[in-house]
Amino acid sequence: MHELAITKEILRIAVKHAERAGAERMTDINITIGDLSSAVDDSVQFYFDFLSPGTIAEGARLHFRRVAARLRCRECGTEFEPLGVDWRCPHCRSQGGEVIAGREFYIESIEVE
Repeated sequence: MHELAITKEILRIAVKHAERAGAERMTDINITIGDLSSAVDDSVQFYFDFLSPGTIAEGARLHFRRVAARLRCRECGTEFEPLGVDWRCPHCRSQGGEVIAGREFYIESIEVE
């Protein structure tokens, strides 16, 4: 359900910037989402299709770019992508680490006419 709030904000930001640029309509919105954000692409698209009619974003296509989770081991400094729920460092086997990628969630670009 949090995708509804997220999608409202995506639409608000995209419309604000497109209107500032003097656009008549948006054709594409490129969104970057980290795998740890828990947002589901299909749900965001569903809510966007529901919320955008009557705005300059109506009919725009959403494009999602996913960013894989990446950690830095707090013990040895090794950077690695966790394997599923196994967040142990592949070098020293320490558990967890500092998240350095995978939490992203932003509009990368907007294409307008």
